[in-house]
Amino acid sequence: MAESVTIARPYAEALFRAAKESGNLAKWAGQVSLLAQVAANPEARAAIGDPNVAAPQLVDLFRSACGTAVDAELSNFIQLLAGNDRLGLLPEIGALFESYKNAEDGTKPAEIVSAFPIDAAQVNALIPQLEGLFKSKLEASVSVDPELIGGIKVIVGDQMLDASVRGKLDAMATALNN
Repeated sequence: MAESVTIARPYAEALFRAAKESGNLAKWAGQVSLLAQVAANPEARAAIGDPNVAAPQLVDLFRSACGTAVDAELSNFIQLLAGNDRLGLLPEIGALFESYKNAEDGTKPAEIVSAFPIDAAQVNALIPQLEGLFKSKLEASVSVDPELIGGIKVIVGDQMLDASVRGKLDAMATALNN
């Protein structure tokens, strides 16, 4: 894993610089995300790993899977990766590109885990409070974990805010055991 990220980093950096120079970072981010999703598909992964599938065939596969959603520059990028036998790195390249874009925007990904489903209005009301707490603009994803019993847990990078009933019970158990 670390080895593939090390190999993917120069590609992601070059792609990010090109996207920034084009002045259309958001458009490129969507296209890179699509390419990463295509490369992560099990069938595409099988084709990428198959020694009987030549680089031009892989390029055609990616171009047909993406259709017109990918412009000429990224189509050339696919060709470059295929020629260097690096198409399998697209998920890592996509993740790195996204992290560079978030750093440029000053945005951090936040994972909100709730004991019960929460709707978009509740998330939108919660985000400004969390942004103040974490001192950063947040891009939230929400998941449900009934094991929390009640409340939420928020993870931003290496920081965690645990405002769940499960977290409070665990803290009480630890305090009682000490």
